[in-house]
Amino acid sequence: MSREVRLVAVPEGLPRPEHFEVVTTPVPTPSAGQVLVRNRFFQVSARLRTLLSGAAEGTPLPSVRPGESPPSATVGEVVTAPEDSGLSPGDLVFHWLGWREHAVLPAEACVPLGDALPDPVAHLGSGWTAYTALTRYGALVPGETVLVTAGAGGVGSLAGQIARALGAGRVIGTTGSPEKADRMTADLGYDTVLVGGAPLTEEVDVVVDNVGGDHLRAAVARARPGARIVLVGTLASQLRPRLSGAVAPVELDAFQLILKGITLRGFSDPGDPRAKAEWTERFGTWLRDGAITFSHVRVRGIDHAAEALHDVIGGRHVGTVVVEL
Repeated sequence: MSREVRLVAVPEGLPRPEHFEVVTTPVPTPSAGQVLVRNRFFQVSARLRTLLSGAAEGTPLPSVRPGESPPSATVGEVVTAPEDSGLSPGDLVFHWLGWREHAVLPAEACVPLGDALPDPVAHLGSGWTAYTALTRYGALVPGETVLVTAGAGGVGSLAGQIARALGAGRVIGTTGSPEKADRMTADLGYDTVLVGGAPLTEEVDVVVDNVGGDHLRAAVARARPGARIVLVGTLASQLRPRLSGAVAPVELDAFQLILKGITLRGFSDPGDPRAKAEWTERFGTWLRDGAITFSHVRVRGIDHAAEALHDVIGGRHVGTVVVEL
């Protein structure tokens, strides 16, 4: 038998543990061309709030309806695979059918992991997002000043370190608590951290914005001429109970955008396998050298997945949160 977490009802406001249930099901049987995977870890992210609201349109992942399991970045172990798939029992793979102990999916939906990273759970980090935002979209030049909003989150906990490794002259972060700020300056590459809406007084060249709202307005106000602002997330709206999580209204000073020649660009995965392979190799080297640490929290057992999501939305943890099965 196997178990999976399913949505019971569309939340009114922010999702809570009672909106989910753990159900027992038979281990799924793969059809021709499919792989049976025993999941080992899956990521828990606040971005699920949008998918659970029923209001998501045009997002890379579909809305979750009652009776369905949420999608999630997942690492699993192959149990059975077609002979011509290139996969063998015991291989570790990445896929998106998380929140369950076993998954059946097409062979082409499984990405073999190999040993590029010293710990397979690091594949569930958001370093690729942070790296792409800083390099491809932010075009970071050594010596520049970088601002990362929500610097203690899954993206931010790696973005500060990556910016430092890429030669940023100064790295500034924002967060909601002094405890997180201390951790960010001690371990996560930040020179200074603004806590609880403290004003931004320094000028910035590159912004990795995970929040939107007031944080984005402040970034525009303090941006240097030619600054690049990469819009990665909208936590200010996603975590407001009265909003759906699928809209993120913010008023910006367009005159400043024009006057300073500021670039605003929404993040989207470029889907370049060569670039992704380059990132994975570089990430592995940084991890082994100790230049970067993968800050994460492991929550044991599928029974605690819904509670883990509640804690993530409440801002309890630093770094990436994963459920270990």
